[in-house]
Amino acid sequence: MKILVTGTAGFIGYHLAKHLLERGDTVVGIDCINDYYDVKLKYARLKQTGINVAELEYAKPICSESYPNYTFIKLDILDKEQLQACFQKYEFDAVCNLAAQAGVRYSLTNPEVYIDSNIKGFLNILECCRHFKIKHLAYASSSSVYGLNKKMPFSEHDIADHPVSLYAASKKANEMMAHTYSHLFNIRTTGLRFFTVYGPWGRPDMALFIFTKAMLEGKPIEVFNNGNMLRDFTYIDDIIEGIVHVIDNPAEPNPNWDAQNPDPATSKAPFRIFNIGRGAPISLMGFVEEIESQMNVTAKKVLLPMQEGDVAETCADVSNLDDTLNYKPRVSVKTGIANFAAWYKAFYKVGKRQLVAVS
Repeated sequence: MKILVTGTAGFIGYHLAKHLLERGDTVVGIDCINDYYDVKLKYARLKQTGINVAELEYAKPICSESYPNYTFIKLDILDKEQLQACFQKYEFDAVCNLAAQAGVRYSLTNPEVYIDSNIKGFLNILECCRHFKIKHLAYASSSSVYGLNKKMPFSEHDIADHPVSLYAASKKANEMMAHTYSHLFNIRTTGLRFFTVYGPWGRPDMALFIFTKAMLEGKPIEVFNNGNMLRDFTYIDDIIEGIVHVIDNPAEPNPNWDAQNPDPATSKAPFRIFNIGRGAPISLMGFVEEIESQMNVTAKKVLLPMQEGDVAETCADVSNLDDTLNYKPRVSVKTGIANFAAWYKAFYKVGKRQLVAVS
């Protein structure tokens, strides 16, 4: 297929583009390369897919030196005119929208950027899918949409209408926007609720990266809710396999959908929602202990109360993904952290309590 992947300088987008390219799809990747975190890591990801970052200019297509089936364009999904030109030129079969302003905590202090990227930008994607007859749109949602919901495990078939951060609210809004376009314009859309993604090339604002860096530098780590947290950590390879299963199986209307007892995960329109998580949460302290083991360091812990916008526990019900697409994530946290540790040590030159980024 010819697939547009947005956010390909990002963590998940980079891994997805690489996977699709290696199986033979034609991929066009776009990313605005903002400075939410160190752009050097974003450039390094692009280099891994053969993109010469020295050639980067806004809206200029760059062909990969490693994958003849890959083109990257530095482009903001808020730029409706250039986005439309991209859709018109490449005639995509499918779109996977991973471009978004990420981060729960960042949304507490910078709310405007979430409305711009996650709402306005996503609207531009939907409009392009509408006008250019895209066969399937898959897009990133988040486990954070479950918010105040205490029913465990989190199921797509349950109501999720009480988010506790603007980031979560923007992702829930994406699902509702997608359903509207599925209903009005018969666009096949599938929302993907990711659960705490981690692994090599991960984001520096996520717990695994923050904890590892601090431990190696001999600095204390901040452990919220006094460590009484459970997270359904999901390894990046499992996330990518889930996304690919979804891309290859476009959403269909649910013929049994009942308006008197509506299922939030499906519709009479070609709309679906899937959790992608391991379904086996571990304690935050257990996660820290595994990092300590892999990095051969002992963390200095600062116990703090729960932070605003956060939740104490996440756990994915993955039966819907398994039943519908015959897929279930499998990589253990032990294996996942070991793989991250190997990447981290290779990507960074690690001295005693000192880190120097590889240029």
